[in-house]
Amino acid sequence: MKSLELLVERIILSSRWLLVIFYLGLVAALGLYGISFMYKLAKIASMVFVYDDAQMILAMLALIDAALVASLIVMVMISGYENFVSRFDEGDAEVSFLGKLDAGSLKIKVASSIVAISSIHLLQIFLNTQQYTDQQLMWATIMHLAFVVSAVLLGYLERIMVGLKKKVASAGRQSRRSWS
Repeated sequence: MKSLELLVERIILSSRWLLVIFYLGLVAALGLYGISFMYKLAKIASMVFVYDDAQMILAMLALIDAALVASLIVMVMISGYENFVSRFDEGDAEVSFLGKLDAGSLKIKVASSIVAISSIHLLQIFLNTQQYTDQQLMWATIMHLAFVVSAVLLGYLERIMVGLKKKVASAGRQSRRSWS
């Protein structure tokens, strides 16, 4: 019976390597998104003397939005692989920031990125209000506020969890001292 249990545990632990398929898919998606970004950039460059200030601002916001989405993809790929599949063996200096991306901080960074992306999208909408109905403007604002509230709540919950971990660690140290 114990050998069956060990086999099941090995299978479950090995299944984490299936996540690599998703991370490699994200690498491919990032490459495709990079091609899309270069197309947008070339289009903007060809229109640089045609666009007025508002159009140029909207174009730049679209590029910033794309950069934030790309950064979000990279963040999820690297920290997901590091947290759920395997530690990076080589290039410690290149990935030194990974120690700061545990599951809790990743959630906060993802939520912050989503809020930033939503903010840019909302700004783009408000710069083009004539293209939207009042109801569309209202719903875009409500959705953005939902993202903001969600990010704040995630941050608050993470702060509570860090506090609880500190209390548990402190209680453990206190308990060890009393046994000495």
